[in-house]
Amino acid sequence: MRLILPEGSFKAYLFDCDGTIADSMPLHYRAWKQALEEWNCEFDEELFYAWGGMPVAEIIATLNHRHGLSMPVEAVAHRKEKLYFQLLPELKPVPDVLEHIEAKPRGIPFAVVSGSTRESVTASLVSLNLLDRFDAMVCAGDYEKSKPDPEAFLLAAARLGVAPEDCLVFEDTEMGIQAAQAAGMASVKVPPPWERA
Repeated sequence: MRLILPEGSFKAYLFDCDGTIADSMPLHYRAWKQALEEWNCEFDEELFYAWGGMPVAEIIATLNHRHGLSMPVEAVAHRKEKLYFQLLPELKPVPDVLEHIEAKPRGIPFAVVSGSTRESVTASLVSLNLLDRFDAMVCAGDYEKSKPDPEAFLLAAARLGVAPEDCLVFEDTEMGIQAAQAAGMASVKVPPPWERA
């Protein structure tokens, strides 16, 4: 399976990280399951994928609200990240996206735009030997409103000094695609793991 890019000449590529550059969603789900089981909190896999791109703290707060729980957001987030870091040796890149990163067109800056923490994104990219390919990173904590709001993508474009309409976004989630559209950017949808096999 190859990714079909939209027509046009783009001046910057913006990549989501989890599920787009890194085939990390199954590993993140395992970490979530283990962290939440310690609080007897259910987190359905379908819901996990539907919430792709939502920051960790927001997921925990939303689960607290849904299940009438009072999990300590910071402690659970820290535990979940720690469990994910333990799984990093298993991490692989998404092949079709890796192809585009490795064939980086000359003079086109790359940015990572993620709902994950900077620590998590950096750890994933270091594990894949890809950290040095990116000119900018926009992660949870850098912006106020998460995807589907366009703020994170607009911030990345500004950091690269490229107009939003000249950016191409690589995204695996519906929320991410909506955020790209709201930012006035072209996008390419990366299929989920079960469609790539």
